[in-house]
Amino acid sequence: MIEFLIDAGVDGICILANYSEQFALTDDERSHLQTAILKQVAGRVPVIVTTSHYSTRIAVARSRRAQDEGAAMVMLMPPYHGATLRVGDSLLGDYFASVADQIDIPIMIQDAPMSGTPLGPDLLARFAREIPAVQYVKVESANAASKLKTLIDLAGDSLSGPFDGEESITLIPDLEAGATGTMPSSAIPEVLGEIVRDWLSGNRDRAIETWEAWLPMTHFENRQCNLRATKVLMMEGGIIASDRTRAPFGALPYQIRDGLLAHARRRDPLILRWAR
Repeated sequence: MIEFLIDAGVDGICILANYSEQFALTDDERSHLQTAILKQVAGRVPVIVTTSHYSTRIAVARSRRAQDEGAAMVMLMPPYHGATLRVGDSLLGDYFASVADQIDIPIMIQDAPMSGTPLGPDLLARFAREIPAVQYVKVESANAASKLKTLIDLAGDSLSGPFDGEESITLIPDLEAGATGTMPSSAIPEVLGEIVRDWLSGNRDRAIETWEAWLPMTHFENRQCNLRATKVLMMEGGIIASDRTRAPFGALPYQIRDGLLAHARRRDPLILRWAR
């Protein structure tokens, strides 16, 4: 899988994130995967390690270990547990600052609905201004483009990397708002990389045309399949041997799986061809 991503031309690889089923991994599995992946990448591209945890102490320890093993950046969601356990804005700042104080690499804040924590653009901009390590924000919440535009205006030069997420289903509006990158799933990295590079180099008509051609598939992935889509595509393409997700998360219904593969076969992404 790592070799596929590198051959697809990615600018970086994020590991142990939500679409990596990080919430279903044991601590030993996390440690093993982190060590093995960083060794496999061997510095060919930057690796971002997700170190999210409700506990500040554990988030700090995860982040320090990621840095010690060669991570280029860590990514964290706001601390949360279950449906109701959240912290206020001032404690959020303390959380990210505590991690920043213990590492020398940048932090990306993941603004994801899963955390259930509202992160307004003014709050994110304040974190970027007051905590030097907070240099990247991945916005994948509702009204992402508007939030990105306001965040970029408020944060200014303090924010090096305003990023799009959520399988890039709002990529062009987010790029129009000023996003400089995207962190999607591993389904079509060669396509999304080309779109971002075309946009940033001024070839915006081609970027829009490509995005619109692939949008039905990315929308189907995001709305119908979620994290299971990439596993299905990788197994179909011979990159991995099983598309099983960890219990209690079940397999895709057959009609949804067939629909995803139909979208992919009409477009022939690298994920179906690379290992053949």
